[in-house]
Amino acid sequence: MQVGNARYLTANDLPEILPVFPIAGVLLLPGGQLPLNVFEPRYLALFDAAMAGNRLVGMIQPSLTEGLTGDILPERPALCQVGCIGRITSLTETGDGRYITSLGGVCRFRLLDEVSSTKPYRSFRIAPFMADLKGGPEEEASVDRAGLLAAFRAYLDANKLEADWESVERASNLTLVNSLSMMSPFGPAEKQALLEAPDLKARAETLVAITEIVLARSFGDADTRLQ
Repeated sequence: MQVGNARYLTANDLPEILPVFPIAGVLLLPGGQLPLNVFEPRYLALFDAAMAGNRLVGMIQPSLTEGLTGDILPERPALCQVGCIGRITSLTETGDGRYITSLGGVCRFRLLDEVSSTKPYRSFRIAPFMADLKGGPEEEASVDRAGLLAAFRAYLDANKLEADWESVERASNLTLVNSLSMMSPFGPAEKQALLEAPDLKARAETLVAITEIVLARSFGDADTRLQ
């Protein structure tokens, strides 16, 4: 896996300890690009440290069932167990105390245990999903591209939206599945399900299933829209 100027091929290329940036409803996947607006002081410190080191940040969601009261996150929320390592590929200072940055997805990881620290952000020992570094033609070929595009088109039609179909047609199955998953306007639970899908084929199938459910709930029988 190449992200920016760096190549990640083995476990030695990845850190044992990773700082994490928890945001609900935000999804980063291997090979994807995630723009971020960073403004909290503790996360500005996280990005400063990452830029001074290996440029790697762990994107992860707060747990959907633990430690949440209304829409307010506690200071140290419980976290989902699976996130995605992102490499900082660009970072711009805005002049008003924010960073506009972009992360390139490297591979998923599982949290092991939290590391004690005096830093304002949290870090964890992690177990990377090494298989994410080795995707190949066989994995891409397993995707039902026609079914995925039918679901995407149905969603756009139902919501009266347009797409650049020329770009969509040129995209590889890997780019298509992961980009649509990241851009999808679904909730945190659905985003976590897409992240935790075991492989590209399963992620595509999960995306189609979620889209069909949303269409059926919002616009009636989705089956008639996906013909």
